Formats: sequence, C-alpha cells, structure tokens
Amino acid sequence: MSDGSNTDFSRMIFLETAVPDVLIVEPERFEDERGFFALSWSRAAFAARGLNPNLTECNISYSKKRGILRGMHYQISPYAQAKLVRCTMGAIYDVAIDLRPDSPTLNRWVAVELSAENRRMLYIPEGFAHGFQTLTDETEIFYQMSSSYQKDAGRGVRWNDEAFSIQWPIPDPMMIDRDRNYPLLNT
Repeated sequence: MSDGSNTDFSRMIFLETAVPDVLIVEPERFEDERGFFALSWSRAAFAARGLNPNLTECNISYSKKRGILRGMHYQISPYAQAKLVRCTMGAIYDVAIDLRPDSPTLNRWVAVELSAENRRMLYIPEGFAHGFQTLTDETEIFYQMSSSYQKDAGRGVRWNDEAFSIQWPIPDPMMIDRDRNYPLLNT
C-alpha cells in the first residue's frame, strides 16, 4: 500500500500478557489531518511471530445490555480454534483460560478490556477457553477464527469455577443456561 510517502503501513504492535501465548494486538496508527490508517490483520506479521496465521471464519456477536456474559467456550481437537477478538462498538472484559494439559500456565487466565475506543485486539491460541462480559449497552464484537465452528466439538468450562477464580467486573451477569451451567473443572 502506498499513499505517495515512504511510510511503512505494515506494522502491528504485539504486547505480551501474563499468559505468554495470549497477546494484545494494537494496530499502529498512521495519522494525518484526515484521521488515521491502521493495519488490523497481516498473515505475514502473525506467521513471523509464530502465531496461527490461518483465518477460516469471522463472526460478529452483538449484545444489547451491559453485564451480559458469554463463555467460557472452546472447541476440542482437531477443531481447536485460535481467535483474534476485537470490540467494534462498546466495551468488553475479554477473558482467556489456558486449558492446554502440558502447559506451564495451565488453568491461568488473562483478561483485557477491549473497546471501540482503544481498538485493541486479543489473540487467543488453540487450547484456550474464551469468554467476555459486556461493559456497556450496545456492544458488538468482531472475531476471526482459525477453524470453523463444529457443534459436536464445542465445549465449555464454568464462568465462576473456583479453579480459575476469574474476577468479573459486573456481579450476577446475564447469560444463557448453557453458559451458566457448564461443568466445574474438577467434577
């Protein structure tokens, strides 16, 4: 891409979290009097960092009210999914739990606020459960996955399981029965 200058528009900023394989991705903004331009996805940038660069499916999730909790979802192998999550309207508390059996960070979780304002994204590799809680009314999430949804491979863990002790920002969340009643880890 060129705007007639020598600016390199192909940069993305990858920030580490407490769980090393989960990364915050910030598009680097190139601003001028019109506004800004930023790269939000690059197969080459993801591959160069050793992240799954394959995108198979993109989804939108819309939530009407503040306090809605969706998750904690994952898919079992061979349909495990890497995800890149971005909030395009409103704000969320986005959570990923490491469920990889041989991982040194097994059962650890990381949470990041994603919002339309901060434009941050969260990269979640295969083997993690994922969920989020809306922090505002009228919230929309756009997320990209490395494999397609497979109903029979879908699983979940309980959002309030003491094995994880996730500190959700809004108590008594609105959620569907399936998400509320996923099994506890040690049952």
